[in-house]
Amino acid sequence: MNRPAPLLLHVNGATHLVSADAATPLLYLLRNDLALNGPKFGCGLGECGACTVLLDGMPTRACVTTAKVALGREITTLEGLGTRAALHPVQQAFIEEQAAQCGYCLNGMIMTAKALLDRDPHPSVETIRRELSRNLCRCGTHVEIVRAVQRAAELLAAQAAAQSAVHAGERA
Repeated sequence: MNRPAPLLLHVNGATHLVSADAATPLLYLLRNDLALNGPKFGCGLGECGACTVLLDGMPTRACVTTAKVALGREITTLEGLGTRAALHPVQQAFIEEQAAQCGYCLNGMIMTAKALLDRDPHPSVETIRRELSRNLCRCGTHVEIVRAVQRAAELLAAQAAAQSAVHAGERA
């Protein structure tokens, strides 16, 4: 029996060698081989968004993305955004706005929001809704989720202003 060739994946800033067929869904490798439980198995068809990761900064459905597609690219999962001690501003905003009930959609919502805010630091409510529209949430926390993305934009702007002030002080 032929063993699959080792695959080199760049996940959350670290390099991982996994033994899998290149056609294996990325979600399986993240959850089963790397024990990263942020991305969830939802529909398995790329429709619900529960499995969303960032692939070179773009929201990507890990359940329908093969390992081969991810080779040589930077993969970021929910675990790669922040830590318990130092949450990413998007994670912090979701907590502050209580934008969760069952939590199943949160991975996709947070990862999609992160990508949106990286592209557009001050999105309109309409833009937020449009960007998140492919992530399914059945609990009805849509209003809180939109508020969380708005709050994350505020937190990121404050963080950027603080960093600018520090850099300005260093130059003086």
